[in-house]
Amino acid sequence: MNKLFERLLSGIFLAGQILVHILQAKIYRNNTLDQMAFVGPASVGIALITSASVGMVFTIQVAREFIYFGATTAVGGVLALALTRELVPVLTAVVLAGRVGSAFAAEIGTMKVTEQIDALYVLRTDPVDYLVTPRVIACSLMLPVLSMLSLVVGMGAGLIISDTVYDISSTIFLDSVKNFVKMWDVIVCIIKSIVFGAIIAVIGCNWGLTTTGGAKGVGRSTTEAVVISLISIFVTNFFLSWLMFQGTGSAVIE
Repeated sequence: MNKLFERLLSGIFLAGQILVHILQAKIYRNNTLDQMAFVGPASVGIALITSASVGMVFTIQVAREFIYFGATTAVGGVLALALTRELVPVLTAVVLAGRVGSAFAAEIGTMKVTEQIDALYVLRTDPVDYLVTPRVIACSLMLPVLSMLSLVVGMGAGLIISDTVYDISSTIFLDSVKNFVKMWDVIVCIIKSIVFGAIIAVIGCNWGLTTTGGAKGVGRSTTEAVVISLISIFVTNFFLSWLMFQGTGSAVIE
């Protein structure tokens, strides 16, 4: 427990250090582009499969109940709200934490136990500038892009299910989406994605940099990085939703 607390504290300091370095424009452009390619295009497939599955399943559960209560015209809007505000940013971040966060922890952890991090210091290269900052920038930029793509695919999957299975026309579905979803909902999705991306990268890199104990330590750090990332995403999502959606909603009324 003490080591976990120390790692969390070091992660907070690392986040502050990264912010300072970004403001000072200490960025390795080539490393950043490489990490963006790893985080973004390489993760598109699994992110879109996840969003399509969620969109279809959610539509099935919502449509059958709404049809029973005579609220067919609200199916598309409710799906859009759920995906935009919560499901898309959270689930895309969960996918990225499992794929990218674990890779960051394993890669940097291996460099740590094999003394490659010490070699960077000998070469007068700051590991934060060279290794961590590019990964944080890449995750913070690419996760919103993945979330927007996932939103489109999830809505498309829901539209197909509602049209083919429940005979809800695409016109009714899309009109409902237009009436329910506001620009603020999309902005919230982007903000959450940026925050979640930074959390995943910081935790993955920090757990890698604080790895000890050889190969066994690398495996332990990788597992802990994913677990802590997921917990942090869920907790942060609660506070972001609480801050951004206070008061009584009006989307359904309108």
